[in-house]
Amino acid sequence: MSERDATASETRARYRHFLVVPTRWMDNDVYGHVNNVVYYAYFDTVINRYLIDEGGLDIAAGAAIGVCVESHCRYKRGVAFPDAIEAGLRVEHLGGSSVRYGVGIFRRGEEQASAEGWFVHVFVDRGTRRPTPVPDPIRAALGKIVVAVPRS
Repeated sequence: MSERDATASETRARYRHFLVVPTRWMDNDVYGHVNNVVYYAYFDTVINRYLIDEGGLDIAAGAAIGVCVESHCRYKRGVAFPDAIEAGLRVEHLGGSSVRYGVGIFRRGEEQASAEGWFVHVFVDRGTRRPTPVPDPIRAALGKIVVAVPRS
């Protein structure tokens, strides 16, 4: 990967699902931009909203739940309240009990990501917390947003 590629932002075309997420006054830090930890909440929001809406995830009583085992965010340009953002979502890898999502944070209408990263869920049995296969309805929903992503 060239140095230019390493610093280039992802574009909207690389994501298959988008969710509008309003920024909140409390998201800004003392430097006047959305604090870095808030981006992870945006990641969690777009992922879990997709799993609930498209895959039927029952967050209160489902037998299987997804737990985060790895996450990463690369910040490209600041976002600040009152920006409306669009969180882009794709699946980069779908395994037996795990999934790696790619997430891009875009200012509404912009083509280049302001931030981008990944988030890995391992599905576990709610009671035992032992890995379990990705439930079929969730697997079907995730299959709709799979994108081939070259590894560096």
